[in-house]
Amino acid sequence: MKMRKPFGVALAVAMAVSAFAGCATATSGGEASPSAEGSVISQAPVEGATELSLWTFVELHAKFYQSMAEKWNAANPNEKITVNVNVLPYDDMHNKLQIALTSGQGAPDIADIEAGKFPQFVQGTPALLDLTSYAEQYKKDIVQARLDLFSSQGKLYGIDFHVGTTVAFYNTELLESAGIDYKTIKTWDDYKAAGAKYYEKTGKHLGTVDTSALWQTNLLMGQLGGEYIGTDGKVNVDSPQLTKALEILKGLQDANAVAVPPGGQPDTEEAYGAYNNGDFAAAIMPFWFTSRYLAYMPDFKGKIAIAPAPVVDGAKVDTVGGGGTGTAVVAKGAHADLAARFVAWAKLSKEGNIETWNQLGFDPLNTTVWSDESITHNPDNSFVQYFENNPFDPLLEVKDSIGHLQSLSNVAMPSVNNTFGTTTLNDIFENGVSISDALGQAQSDLKNELGQ
Repeated sequence: MKMRKPFGVALAVAMAVSAFAGCATATSGGEASPSAEGSVISQAPVEGATELSLWTFVELHAKFYQSMAEKWNAANPNEKITVNVNVLPYDDMHNKLQIALTSGQGAPDIADIEAGKFPQFVQGTPALLDLTSYAEQYKKDIVQARLDLFSSQGKLYGIDFHVGTTVAFYNTELLESAGIDYKTIKTWDDYKAAGAKYYEKTGKHLGTVDTSALWQTNLLMGQLGGEYIGTDGKVNVDSPQLTKALEILKGLQDANAVAVPPGGQPDTEEAYGAYNNGDFAAAIMPFWFTSRYLAYMPDFKGKIAIAPAPVVDGAKVDTVGGGGTGTAVVAKGAHADLAARFVAWAKLSKEGNIETWNQLGFDPLNTTVWSDESITHNPDNSFVQYFENNPFDPLLEVKDSIGHLQSLSNVAMPSVNNTFGTTTLNDIFENGVSISDALGQAQSDLKNELGQ
């Protein structure tokens, strides 16, 4: 995944917002954002093919779908398709899709819907096609948590690109200069001790504590068995688990192991600059952050190792999936059945998951790919070439302990995201507000906003 031109300010803002909302793939392709009018990418005409329209907010996704359409046509000569893609800005696409589905006019056959936006599309009677039966033949090899993320009332309405396994990225050159071996970091206490030592030796911080994203907080909540939304559907952000998660992160900050990065989280243009300057030596992020290293930190080739994320004692799970984009099919589309079969095959089959890794650099939903060394150790793969160790090694270590926060599928979660990303985390990590006071205020504000 290579960037064609640098991000502009507008994209940097959009990335920060969408990433906090639970999206990795809104900008995972490392592409410039589409113009306000969007851009249409039409596939070359294929004689006798059925035309399928698709909306997305990532140009690289368009290229993936069209390459998979070519493979589909080779395998299904009697059901050939062409995929014509409209690439629109993130908010514009979701708003336009909601209007089209509500009015029953102008919707595409297929649409990408970001995880943070997805709950609003499955309220009441969804206008999206139930994909449960289409996914059934692939299900045994798929990480179930990523199907759950785009399910409602027991029905699957979207298919993700990746697991988004949260892992740790370490700059081994910087760590070794301070006498630190990343392989010894197993727990959050280890991470804290390594960070304090790194600061003492270098005057710089090991990692980040984030104010505009919940990547690390989500990880800790999964490990601690917490949720932002209770089983009764009501906000639960002053819970013991969230309190403990933020205490761990505040303890890291107080020990100078971590600091708030420019932009409020690692996945911003400002933060890339800080990493390139050597201001931070680690990032705890979903696996799709691999693409950011290749696109924005090319000078670190051969110097970045990937490892399992630190864990708490007695962790419920080792890690969680982060971000996501659910590809959905419009139920009343003229070619809904064909579109659904294509989407399920392109995103759940082993062939499709191989291309997910090769083209996008994501950790595939189909875990049989993870242990196929002809794919994962392909010396021609740019991700294999870049990282110091094989990117799939840490994935295989945590394969059987990847959790999922049920809250992320709740319609109230965008409000939680917004409150924490604009107020709560800044109060705790920048303004000196106590964790209990900040969470108490967040709980009160969210209950009022949501009418609870």
